[in-house]
Amino acid sequence: MTTVTTSRATGVEQQAAARTEDAVKIYGKDQVEVRALDGVTVRFAASRYTAIMGPSGSGKSTLLHCAAGLDTLTTGKAFIGDADLSTLNDHQLTILRRDHVGFVFQSFNLVPTITAAENITLPLLLAGRKGDREWIAKIIETLGIGNRLTHRPQELSGGQQQRVAVARALASHPEIIFADEPTGNLDSRAGAEVLTFMRRAVDEMGQTIVMVTHDPIAASYADRIVFLADGRIVDEMHQPTAGAVLERMKRFGE
Repeated sequence: MTTVTTSRATGVEQQAAARTEDAVKIYGKDQVEVRALDGVTVRFAASRYTAIMGPSGSGKSTLLHCAAGLDTLTTGKAFIGDADLSTLNDHQLTILRRDHVGFVFQSFNLVPTITAAENITLPLLLAGRKGDREWIAKIIETLGIGNRLTHRPQELSGGQQQRVAVARALASHPEIIFADEPTGNLDSRAGAEVLTFMRRAVDEMGQTIVMVTHDPIAASYADRIVFLADGRIVDEMHQPTAGAVLERMKRFGE
């Protein structure tokens, strides 16, 4: 059965592209035990842009990594679509991530010795797939990097490199994209460009994005924000504004 979640903003049921159920992640043992996630149940609706926020050490990156299958839960479950990640072996998990998930990180993670175009299609090449040329062309046009395809990463600005990384994540038309502080290494202008393109990917291409950020302005591009503190979900916000997010974040210091 397909998992659905109801948008509080619209009251309309939406398919969940990913979700966790009573997710617990513990690092260390005994006196040095750290409970990074403490019973987190959350759903990420398909074709929506969700931001995860919280103070340092709140568990937001841990939640992203466990939901994406980059890390394993101590107890509880994580699903991508209807696939229970805990039931998959390493090979199956690799295939699932390759075929259904895109990743964007603040460090770009581009291969320095190949061109932007080759970086974009590299995951498809490694998977033995050609990809949808029309889809890839649309991504490149939307991101405005058509005149940079023959350049290597070191010949691109930080914002251009991140746009290439976003294009790479989108190229396989994944069911969901996980982004961990994607604008963390960018100046405000380049960051705004990348966030605008990610917003368009949701609005115009029907993509699903889950993004960890500490920046209220970045979070304001999302449809919904999930707030974590001490490994637990403590609040959420729909159709956020930067000002409302900033006010909510101030309460973490109370």
